[in-house]
Amino acid sequence: MTTSAAEYVALDEHWGTHNYHPLPVVIAEGEGAWVTDVEGKRYLDFLAGYSALNFGHRHPALVAAATEQLNRVTLTSRAFHHDQLGLFCRELAELTGTEMVLPMNSGAEAVESAVKLARKWAYQVKGVPDGQAEIVVAGSNFHGRTTTIVSFSTDETARADFGPFTPGFVTVPYGDADALAAAISPRTAAVLLEPIQGEAGVIVPPEGYLAEARRLCDESGSLLIADEIQSGLARTGKLLALEHENVHADVYTLGKALGGGILPVSAVVGSRAVLGVLRPGEHGSTFGGNPLACAVGRAVVRLLATGEFQQRSAELGAHLHERLAKLVGNGLSAVRGRGLWAGVDIAPGGPTGREASQALAGLGVLCKETHDHTLRLAPPLVIDQDELDRGVEALAEVIGAR
Repeated sequence: MTTSAAEYVALDEHWGTHNYHPLPVVIAEGEGAWVTDVEGKRYLDFLAGYSALNFGHRHPALVAAATEQLNRVTLTSRAFHHDQLGLFCRELAELTGTEMVLPMNSGAEAVESAVKLARKWAYQVKGVPDGQAEIVVAGSNFHGRTTTIVSFSTDETARADFGPFTPGFVTVPYGDADALAAAISPRTAAVLLEPIQGEAGVIVPPEGYLAEARRLCDESGSLLIADEIQSGLARTGKLLALEHENVHADVYTLGKALGGGILPVSAVVGSRAVLGVLRPGEHGSTFGGNPLACAVGRAVVRLLATGEFQQRSAELGAHLHERLAKLVGNGLSAVRGRGLWAGVDIAPGGPTGREASQALAGLGVLCKETHDHTLRLAPPLVIDQDELDRGVEALAEVIGAR
């Protein structure tokens, strides 16, 4: 019988494809901001499934919604209607101030769907000649790992040996409004941006950049697509990160926390003028919008509608960033982020990101490197101040802060 962490890791290494490089921690249970491994050691979760666990592990309201639906019906396919889909779409649209919802499963599926929608809209509505639509994207982006998405990635690890790549994308530096303006042309269907770049190291763009992107899209008759898969659903202290600049997108991609940490749920939400271009048979997913996903998604919407998690993220995030700022020049070289989301750069001479992640795990705190010397911190929004302080103190110990 398999009992030790080493045995479980060996099983994964032998039988599983090596497309990830996880820390040697084997989680068996989770509750709130904490997880327990197969050997009984508890860890404070400072990653939250890359924001998929915004509401913590096994939030009671979400588990209850899933359990109730499990006892009724879990899948119908979209060959039939079911009693959760329309309610989910209406409630999510009302929450986000949009008009129409396209439910999918993974975040990458949501982005792929948004790309298809933008192209179809460009041909049918904007009048771009067939086959010539372009989408302007930002360098250092992360939108997923499908073939089309890695076609416009600037991460060579994500691209190497996966070509030929899908054409129709123009890449500009993130945060450079002048470069964005120069890239937009009559062929531009959309500008696709992360309001804050997560995988790149929680990069917050210069103030006014997102508002300028909105203005340029309006001026050129192009769509603004905001990838809020990591930054949305209360992670930054607002429902959507674009709200920090009072900007509204034509289309948003949502995912991760939309499934409550229980199952993959994603959605494209936006204006009826854009999502309404799809007709039966042109796009679909067997599991997209399934009854179980919709029931959990509706429970997530109910939690967000109270504003509690946005407020927690804003208030606790201010405390987190105040604590982290004191480590700059004392083991850290930079801190970035908003709400309960931070990218921290370890100063030269300190441990690598991987070494720091491993050392933190030894102290009972889980996070993960995103680049050689950068850690991404994204604790569940149910965390309390004492737990935050515990995580920051462990980080200070690992980086040798005095």
